[in-house]
Amino acid sequence: MSELLIVLLAGAAAGVLNAVGGGGKFVALPALVAVGLPPVTANASSTIALVPGAVVSASVYRRELTPVGGASTTALTTISMAGSGVGAGLMLALPAASFEAAVPWLLAFATLLLAFGRRLSRALSTALGRPVGMSARAVLIGQFFLGIYGGYFGGAVGIMMLAVWSVGLGLDAAVSNPMRVTQLAAIYLSATVLLLITSDALGSPLVLATMLVGAAAGGFGGAHLARRLPAWLLRGALLTTAAITTVLYFLRS
Repeated sequence: MSELLIVLLAGAAAGVLNAVGGGGKFVALPALVAVGLPPVTANASSTIALVPGAVVSASVYRRELTPVGGASTTALTTISMAGSGVGAGLMLALPAASFEAAVPWLLAFATLLLAFGRRLSRALSTALGRPVGMSARAVLIGQFFLGIYGGYFGGAVGIMMLAVWSVGLGLDAAVSNPMRVTQLAAIYLSATVLLLITSDALGSPLVLATMLVGAAAGGFGGAHLARRLPAWLLRGALLTTAAITTVLYFLRS
């Protein structure tokens, strides 16, 4: 019972983090390893378990979606799911440890972009004498690779999304947070379809179900909390979450 309580609380915390700023998998994955799941199984199980929380959060935000460049929500979601499917296949074929070493550095870079991306975008616009902006095709290509990373490992993929959109399009992190949550749900959902069929995540159904419940509750509560935060405070929460997640990944590695 104590192990299930740990899993439940970790799921709830992961759901809240993903709704507010990202990095929920950093909480979910170690919790599953701590209760005895092998690392590869825990990686697959954490992806599956976080689906309900991400979907619930996305439903809360459904009326607040703003376009990302010239890419429609439908096109962006479709490409996220396609990339995630490829990434999930790679996760099953390749050892996750082969990629984990690069994750802290990717996160550090993404955090810097998230902090200074809009200023960088404005500076480039001034220097070039024209607005800087990714084309719809560039947005979709970038999202496809983000989807691959999300399906393969997924740690803080939402933070990386915000970083790319901030520099490439000058989007405000608080304004684009609903789209980040929606794309996170698409990435997790696509990967889950493959992982349920091919991985052994269902070998511990009680543990998986417990984290599912926690993540759904956390995702619902976290999304409602994020909607009520002032834009400046939500930006601060997003950046703080990104910085803390980066530090924790470095410590973990």
